[in-house]
Amino acid sequence: MSAAKRRVILHIDMNAFYCSVHAAEDPERYAGKATAVAGSVELRKGIVVTSSYEARARGVRTGMTVRQAQRVCPELILIAPDFDLYRKYSRGFLRIAGSYTPLVEAVSIDECYLDITGSGQFGTPLQIAEAIQRRVREELSLPCSIGIAPNKLLAKMASDMRKPNAITVLRRREVPALLWDKPCQTLFGIGRKTAAKLERMNIRTIGQLAAADAALLKEKFGVYGEWMKRAAHGIDDSPVEPIREAAKSIGHTTTLPADLTRRDDWRRVLLNLADQTTRRLRRQSMLCSTVQIVIRDPEMRTITRASTLQAPIDSLDDVYREACRLMDRHWKEGQPVRLLGITLQGLSPKKDTPVQLDLFHYREAPRKEQLYSVMDRLRDKYGEDAVLTAGMLTDDPSALIRNRKVRGTSLQTDFLRERDFFE
Repeated sequence: MSAAKRRVILHIDMNAFYCSVHAAEDPERYAGKATAVAGSVELRKGIVVTSSYEARARGVRTGMTVRQAQRVCPELILIAPDFDLYRKYSRGFLRIAGSYTPLVEAVSIDECYLDITGSGQFGTPLQIAEAIQRRVREELSLPCSIGIAPNKLLAKMASDMRKPNAITVLRRREVPALLWDKPCQTLFGIGRKTAAKLERMNIRTIGQLAAADAALLKEKFGVYGEWMKRAAHGIDDSPVEPIREAAKSIGHTTTLPADLTRRDDWRRVLLNLADQTTRRLRRQSMLCSTVQIVIRDPEMRTITRASTLQAPIDSLDDVYREACRLMDRHWKEGQPVRLLGITLQGLSPKKDTPVQLDLFHYREAPRKEQLYSVMDRLRDKYGEDAVLTAGMLTDDPSALIRNRKVRGTSLQTDFLRERDFFE
């Protein structure tokens, strides 16, 4: 039997994480009440980011406007996001998880996978899951659901089966009975568009997907089709990858409170995005070789455009210049923009990356690097607004991405790579 077939994987999902954190911090004010976190900088103002289970029972759902949420639940308590607080609690539950195995993969601020195959000294898989859940509840006052399975796919499916504060075991032999009658989109990894395409092929359930012709799936979907058929049978050999591995990309997006149509407005947003992505890049002592922009219009259509550079970079000026060039090339002035983002890809450690200096600007490079180093130290000590360029001095909401307290997304996990995280 292969090692993959003998694995024991846990998936921990923190229940209604943002609202639960506020309830843990201020139980008299929030515990047991209908609450919702709204007004994230990453989302349009007035949108519900998440809600407590008490609010969900009254019909409040993620993505609702505040007005809609208050209509279905008049007693709803609205809370402004506090990502510094969420990161603090995220570190807490991941430290608990890491005390049972070094193989912890944080996939977002509120969920992670654990490979506990070699953790038998702590008890059976169920005993380990119960111990983690108990400690998270007692030490952090947070609820969580845990899935136990032989692979990551089924562990994730198991943790979603019962919420909140449940532990669910899902074995491969149980997949036909428990999952095959469910719609394809229920299978983790299959989105709405793929499910619609499968439905046009008369494949509506996971069981039908499991029985589908492998050659046909490969013809229609490529290697993704092969993965879907294996997943429908509960097969997944992907390893648990600890967070200490280097990031593969660094990105920021910001959803704007009003649609932008002017080039100058786009560029102001791109400047702030370039500033924060390069800050994070230098903090990790990395260089990037590709700059990608993300654009979303009011109809929620999203495009990405990227450019591979002649030499790796880490400076604000270079990333901003390339982002503006991509924007000017692929988006016409007058077309409305709802969301903008910059992602830096092709990352490599700075100390291991040879950089060929430009013949005409080689004298400027050391001075520019020293300037950014001084600016970074000042901002680390005194805050992100301590040193700014003139273009960043604006009331535009994109400037708020510098505010670590209110800025963040559930998928951003840079803070887990900080030196003292596991110490």
